[in-house]
Amino acid sequence: MSTDQILLTEEEIQAKKQHKAELIAEKKKFNVTWEMLQSYGRQLSERLLPANQWKGIIAVSRGGLVPAAILARELSIRYVDTVCISSYDHDHQREKLILKQANGDGEGFIVVDDLVDTGNTAHTIREMYPKAHFVTIFAKPAGKPLVDDYVVDIAQDTWIEQPWDTGVMFVKPVSDHK
Repeated sequence: MSTDQILLTEEEIQAKKQHKAELIAEKKKFNVTWEMLQSYGRQLSERLLPANQWKGIIAVSRGGLVPAAILARELSIRYVDTVCISSYDHDHQREKLILKQANGDGEGFIVVDDLVDTGNTAHTIREMYPKAHFVTIFAKPAGKPLVDDYVVDIAQDTWIEQPWDTGVMFVKPVSDHK
């Protein structure tokens, strides 16, 4: 073996593998800012005009709460209700549990969630509110057919980091990782 070859310890090899995995994982995340969310919400609102066709908004809690607030403001809708379905634990999907639902079949209502992903929650929403106009800000391929409108296409293998789930923090420069 020549003296110009570099030998790495097992610990250094594992650290490099971990760093590479983190970089790959970062590429499969879509970070949403408050400004982006407001802009997307306004775009969606324009598609929902005229506003007087709607009786109200049903927000799918919790992801649909902020988009519902944006739509309510932009469309001057005062009646906002919620349907509370628990199907995620931060980044893991699990069994859905209906905690609260709005009355009716959805006729004249916009049902809004932040995202349609696998379609699991969307199927439940469609069953509960078959006459509602179901919209999301983000849509992944598996769930797209279940919504009436959305703004942003997202790859199925990408995790969306919503602004209410994140905070600003210091990140080391890329050059410090090498």
